[in-house]
Amino acid sequence: MDGVERKMVTNERKVSRLDMVLRVLALVLTLVAAIVLGMDKQTKVVPIKLLASLPPVNVPVSARWHYLSAFKYHVVTNAIACAYAAVSLLLLVVARNKGGKSGVVVMMIIVLDLAMVALLFSSNGAAGAIGIIGYQGNSHLQWNKVCNVFGKFCDRVAVSIVSSLFAALAFFLLVSFAALRLLKKPN
Repeated sequence: MDGVERKMVTNERKVSRLDMVLRVLALVLTLVAAIVLGMDKQTKVVPIKLLASLPPVNVPVSARWHYLSAFKYHVVTNAIACAYAAVSLLLLVVARNKGGKSGVVVMMIIVLDLAMVALLFSSNGAAGAIGIIGYQGNSHLQWNKVCNVFGKFCDRVAVSIVSSLFAALAFFLLVSFAALRLLKKPN
């Protein structure tokens, strides 16, 4: 083996290790995002004043992730991305142990990585939009802020969105590195 071939094999191993690390990172981050939001709920007792002459009535109010379709979408999308990351990791480990990678499997993984990028960014956008409305409210629609009442709930939503965003970036890097490898392959 001459120096150029040895360098290409070494670079391929580094890229494979980087692929594995990014897939494990994406798996962990999507798992965290799905679990944190999927377990998120908070109940508070809120005083509601019905009439100025009467004392306020204390009403228990709950905030749960499944009350909003954007949060359902976010949890399901992260669960799908987590499962995909586990399956793709397994496929790559099996392909690596067999001594090579099938071109069809590699292309399928690249396309599915790109699909995960799209799914995760779209769910982050949906959940983030609802999160911003919960944090700031919307005076034009007469929607009040809820994060001043449900602070822990909103904090967990933010953790889930940030975790999912980093997972989406990990999948984006996987797609980018795969594209770079395709450009660098000798004909």
